Amino acid sequence: MDFSKMLQQSAKEFGIMLTDEQLEAFLAYYQLLIEWNQKINLTAITEPLDVAVKHVIDSLSCYDSQVFRPGCSIIDVGTGAGFPGLPLKIMQADCKLTLLDSLNKRVSFLQRVVEALELKGVQVIHSRAEDGARQKLYREGYDVAVARAVARLNILCELCLPFVKVGGYFVALKGAQFQQEAEEAMQAIGLLGGRLSRIQPVKLPGIDDSRAIIYIKKVKPTIAAYPRRPGLPEKNPL
Repeated sequence: MDFSKMLQQSAKEFGIMLTDEQLEAFLAYYQLLIEWNQKINLTAITEPLDVAVKHVIDSLSCYDSQVFRPGCSIIDVGTGAGFPGLPLKIMQADCKLTLLDSLNKRVSFLQRVVEALELKGVQVIHSRAEDGARQKLYREGYDVAVARAVARLNILCELCLPFVKVGGYFVALKGAQFQQEAEEAMQAIGLLGGRLSRIQPVKLPGIDDSRAIIYIKKVKPTIAAYPRRPGLPEKNPL
């Protein structure tokens, strides 16, 4: 079974119906991922079924039509190889997507994917989150910030919530320790202008583990002191 069929079957099991056009885009993305992964370290996950489930379906698991509204602006903070931002863009073509990463090699890969897939309304930024969130152009400029496998939630909140407009959401894709991370992040969430909205457990097709999506609503502006300078959020989490 080829990648497209594996992805189609896995998506169906998860309750997502992908169009032929979307499957074609995901196949092109997968091929570029494997090609570039031989030159730069993008992912340790390369088997077709693993990429389909652990990268693509996992990325799409955070989609909620009440959060990702038509035409919404999304920033994927610490996007790495483009997850979850690019799968969300492929599924919801009308969203405006910003991919932010601190490593120039990954930025080059992401730009190549955007060009190859002819994705409109996507920009790729080479920056640390702490620097990007202090720029007027990006600060509180997005309806949704997403992050996956970047850092613990109390750290992520400082890196992501400053990008989110009041009324928007920070959406974190988390693994087995999601409950513990949510509890330890409560102070940071409130300090940065957020409110925990809900925690949605996720079961991926064929994978027996524990994971969840944490939705945090931005209820007031983030005070000017945050984010702190690069490195401090990790060294001294809120």
